[in-house]
Amino acid sequence: MFAWTIHRYGNFREVMDWKEVETPEPGPGQALIRVSAAGVSFADILKIAGKHQARDPLPFMPGTDVVGEVVAVGRDCRFREGERIMSTNPFGAYGEYTRVEEKISYRVPNEISDVEAAAFSNAYQSSYIGLVHHGQLNKGEFLLVHGAAGALGLAAVQIGKLLGATVIATASTEEKLQACRRHGADHAINYRQDSFVDAVIEFTGGHGADVIYDPVGGDVFDMSRRCIAFRGRLVVAGFTSGRIPEIKANRLLLRTFTLTGFSLDGYLKHQPHLLDEAQEELFRMYTRAGLKPVISQVMPFAALKRAMELVESRQSIGKVVVLPD
Repeated sequence: MFAWTIHRYGNFREVMDWKEVETPEPGPGQALIRVSAAGVSFADILKIAGKHQARDPLPFMPGTDVVGEVVAVGRDCRFREGERIMSTNPFGAYGEYTRVEEKISYRVPNEISDVEAAAFSNAYQSSYIGLVHHGQLNKGEFLLVHGAAGALGLAAVQIGKLLGATVIATASTEEKLQACRRHGADHAINYRQDSFVDAVIEFTGGHGADVIYDPVGGDVFDMSRRCIAFRGRLVVAGFTSGRIPEIKANRLLLRTFTLTGFSLDGYLKHQPHLLDEAQEELFRMYTRAGLKPVISQVMPFAALKRAMELVESRQSIGKVVVLPD
C-alpha cells in the first residue's frame, strides 16, 4: 500500500513523503479498513512537527479522522468485513489502508456520506463532550465560541444552538462571520476589529458568557475571563494560537468561574462509554435536528500538503477533507 509517512519531526512540507509501506495486519480489537476519506486537522500538523502533547514514535503515518470499508478484522472485533466505519484513530488516516481501534470506531449510518463522516468524528465529538460534560451548557445560557469558523469552532456553534443556547462567535474576517451566522451564531464578532470583551458584555446585557469554548488559547484565553459570567465555565479545547496560556488561581476565586479542559484520549482511557453516548447523540442530531458537518474543501490525497496549508493558515471554514486518488 501507499501512504503519507513521517520519518522525522518537522514542517509537514519537508518531512512528509508519499511512499510504499507494508499493509498493516489487524490485531485483537482492531479492523483494517480501505480508506474512503480522511479529515485534516490542526492536531495532525502539530503531531508531524513533534509539538503535540501526544508524541507519536517515529516513523508513523499521520492522520486522525478517517472513514472506510472494513476489509479484515482481528480477534474479538465487533465489526465485519464490508461494513463502513469511521474512526478517530491516533494515526494512519492518510494511506490507502489503515488499522483502526474498535473502541474508537463507529458504524456510519447510510444517510451520512464518506466526506461528512470524515468531518464528523473528532471535531463534533470534542465539541459535544466539551459543551455538555465540561461546559454543562443549559438551554437559555450564553455561549461564547472562539475560533468559531474552524472545524472545532463551527461544530461548537452548531451543537450549542441545538442545545438551546444563545451563541456568540468570534472570527477574523467577514466571510468567516457570515459562515458562523449561517450555522447558528446569534452574534458574530470580528476580534481583529472590535473588542470581543466589550461586545459580549453588550450582547448579554452585562451578564457575560455562561460558557466559553476556547480552542485558541493565548491572548484570547487571557481576555476571556473579563467577560465570563458569575459561575461561568471556561472550557479549554486547544491552543491554535501557538501559546499555551497561564492563569493565577486567585483569578478563579475573584471572578468565581470554573476552568476546565479535556482530551478525548482521557475519556477513551477512563470513560469510553461517554464517547459512545456522545456519538450516538450526534447521529441523532444529524437525522432529527439537521446537524450537518461543515465542509470547507474536498481535495485529493496528492494535495494533502496544500490541504494542511489551508488549515495552518486558517483559510479554511469548517473541515478540509482529502480523498484517495
